[in-house]
Amino acid sequence: MKNHLKAMATCVLVSAMATAHAQTTTASGSATGKTTHRTAKKATTPKRPSVETQIQQLRDDMETQINQLKQQLNDSNAQLQAAQQQAAAANAAAAQAQQQAQQQQQQTADNASAVSNLQGAVSDLKTNSTSLASSIQETQTNIEKKVDHPDSIHYKGITISPAGSFIEAATVYRSAAIGGDINTQFNGIPLENSNAAQLSEFQGTGRQSRLALKATGKLPNMDLTGYYEMDWLGTGITSNNNQSNSYVLRQRQLWAQVAMNSGWKITGGQMWSLATETTKGLDNGTEILPSVIDPQYVAGFVWTRQYGFRVTKDFGHKFWIGASAENAETLNPAGSSLPTNLLIGSDGNGGGLYNVTANYSFNLAPDMIAKIAFEPGFGHYEVFGIARFFRDRIYPNSTTTTTTVNGVTTTTTVPNSIGAYNDNTLGGGLGASGRATMFNKKLTLGLKGLWGDGTGRYGSSTIADITLRPNAQIAPLHNFDALATIEANPTARLNLYANYGGDYIGRRYFGKVGYGSPLTNMSGCNTEPGPSTPANPGFGGGTGFTPSTPANCGNQTKDVQEFAAGYWYNFYNGPMGRLRQGIQYSYFQRNIWSGAGGTTNPGGGALGTDNIFETSLRYYLPQ
Repeated sequence: MKNHLKAMATCVLVSAMATAHAQTTTASGSATGKTTHRTAKKATTPKRPSVETQIQQLRDDMETQINQLKQQLNDSNAQLQAAQQQAAAANAAAAQAQQQAQQQQQQTADNASAVSNLQGAVSDLKTNSTSLASSIQETQTNIEKKVDHPDSIHYKGITISPAGSFIEAATVYRSAAIGGDINTQFNGIPLENSNAAQLSEFQGTGRQSRLALKATGKLPNMDLTGYYEMDWLGTGITSNNNQSNSYVLRQRQLWAQVAMNSGWKITGGQMWSLATETTKGLDNGTEILPSVIDPQYVAGFVWTRQYGFRVTKDFGHKFWIGASAENAETLNPAGSSLPTNLLIGSDGNGGGLYNVTANYSFNLAPDMIAKIAFEPGFGHYEVFGIARFFRDRIYPNSTTTTTTVNGVTTTTTVPNSIGAYNDNTLGGGLGASGRATMFNKKLTLGLKGLWGDGTGRYGSSTIADITLRPNAQIAPLHNFDALATIEANPTARLNLYANYGGDYIGRRYFGKVGYGSPLTNMSGCNTEPGPSTPANPGFGGGTGFTPSTPANCGNQTKDVQEFAAGYWYNFYNGPMGRLRQGIQYSYFQRNIWSGAGGTTNPGGGALGTDNIFETSLRYYLPQ
């Protein structure tokens, strides 16, 4: 603005100077060239101010104008400064307002975010509160459940569970008496014309009631398990049914196990034999037992419960291998006209804590069992092998002594130790089993069997392992055990089952010596004998007599076959345990090898049959 005013003042000054110069030039020309006219004009024109006066006046006017312009310029500068100050103040105010607006906007955004976060926190708090309340309620419920209904007992880092324990009230009725409790001696089914077969028997018992304890401890790389299972099917010297039953506890199972995370398991103690079928791999505690009441199970079922040391390996929960060394026991040599010049075992040694009324074999080595199991996705299947080692000591020479008393001469032949030697014989067999479920596990089909020589003790009938040659050497008997099973579960409460199985022992004889010889006299199988007593064999009466088999009917068992069917019904199965009831019917047929003389069996040998009805009411402790 100031520069603009200066330019205007300069223009005015230049214009004024140009006008003055022009007037001066005109005046000078008139004086030199046109005097007359000038003189005449002077007479009529008033006198003008001088140039200096005009210039001075012009200067004064210009100075006045310049001063005015300066004043205006100063006023404009003042206004400009005021405007600039106002503009600066306005800009500052605008900037401050913008800053405040931005701050307000940020604060609003922060408030909105805070409100959103607060709402989220409140929502999360509500959710967490609900979840926490539910968790607290669930924890409280679990605590109350564990206090009021504990699944297990915790003791110094381990859990102890009584699962598997039950109390049973059972009855058994047999159309042919065997003189037994709920446990049936399959090979003791009386022959048709024996005196025991003419009588039935009924027994009520609680002896199969079971007590089980399982202790488990978990480590980072392994699980430790101990298991103890017992019942009252043991018999002491004073045990009887006269007034107050006095049967003793029996050790069923007692084993310890280490299960490594790598799939290896090592188990030792008394347990089900590795030959017994399982439902899951080769795991202890998953044995597949027939769903029957009889604790001897079913003819054809392959099993023992005995000491064992077992090692197994799991390969991806699909394939398992295992091996075990198990306690051996040789059933007494069976057959007709067997030699006696041998030693294979003895009665139990009371000082060695064996039963003095039972026989024990002098075992050369444990039974060795190897097994594989696989679960391809449509069932459980197993293949196994058993190796058995038999031994006796033979005395081939004898001493004959002749004595005469009151004119009666008696000749006695007694074996002596000259030339005595040990006879070792190998036995064993192969077995397999398979079990498949269908119709959403409502139907189960199973088949198992064992074929071999000297494996009779692994069959449920425990018929025989070996016979003897005429020179007292051991001859293992050919055995075959098989069992077919069908089970149905039409409802969650009801289980139906049917089993058909048998244990077979083949002939092995050397003339009249051996097992199942066709030369054995069987002419008396149709005649019922009289009772006998230990004090007066062959004649009975009064009390304490013992049933006997027909005379001249002494051949050995060919096979025992059984058909068993029944049901189990759960009246209750829940947190308080399980209450179930069952009824079972079994039909037994025991066939004897044929021999010399007449028999009643169209197959050529004597037989025995039995119809057995069993009932059970069980209360199981909670699982």
